[in-house]
Amino acid sequence: MEEYIGLDVSMKETAVSIRRGGQRVWRGKCITDPATIAAPIRKRASAARRVVFETGPLSVWFYHALRAKGVPAICIDARHAKAALDMARNKTDANDADGLAHLAEVGFFREVRVKGFDSMLTRTLVGARHQLIRMATQLSNQIRGVMKTFGLLVPAGKGSKFERNVRNLLADRAELAAIVLPLLEAWHGIRMRAAELGTRLVSAARQSQGCRLLMSIPGIGVVTATSFAAAIEDPDNFKNSRSVGAWVGLTTRRYQSGEVDYDGHISRRGDRNLRWLLYESCGDHTDTRLN
Repeated sequence: MEEYIGLDVSMKETAVSIRRGGQRVWRGKCITDPATIAAPIRKRASAARRVVFETGPLSVWFYHALRAKGVPAICIDARHAKAALDMARNKTDANDADGLAHLAEVGFFREVRVKGFDSMLTRTLVGARHQLIRMATQLSNQIRGVMKTFGLLVPAGKGSKFERNVRNLLADRAELAAIVLPLLEAWHGIRMRAAELGTRLVSAARQSQGCRLLMSIPGIGVVTATSFAAAIEDPDNFKNSRSVGAWVGLTTRRYQSGEVDYDGHISRRGDRNLRWLLYESCGDHTDTRLN
């Protein structure tokens, strides 16, 4: 007889529940480590059909590591599972694991496609570069604000021009320079690291045929192309192009009940950052920058 397993994953421990023939046959807790979790599954559920857990920060690593151990892992949509799990009277990790095992047994879940490590590396590269650029912008605004307090207005300008203007204004203000120049040096260092990541991003895009094809579209730059390619991974993951729009959250929501039937705003489900990049690209058809 086949077994169905639910895993409630947390940072330190994972609750495990095993069902067979409509009844729970075992439950317990293990350290959140795929090798440790695979051991009791092989021992107590040798005919495991489905091993279900929810989406979360550890999903990518957890899914691929369990699959590598031969465990039939399935990652399901946490929002979809929440509606069923909320029916339990008491909210505990053990009860959540029981609920996930029950969902696995009846097949009432929505499986999520887990991205590969290569795609996640690309997404991490894009995210790291974006974060550094935000930090540099915040530092430059901080520098402008500090100097404005002392009547020093930094002229408009970016990059080396901004740095040169700041140093010129601080030439005869030694006490203020001792405070602002460390900020300026940190700003310069962050920009250098962001530029290095940008170079890696351009190199990766040039080696991808899909990215080169996307960048031939007016308004699509390196960041948008690589983000889109990493999110889609394989075009065969979608039945048609309209499915991609719904997956990103760009299709309208519908409400129908009785005589009422209307379309609302876009669903805004899926990758928020990718949706923002696509909007930005559509709004400016002359953008050829590194986004």
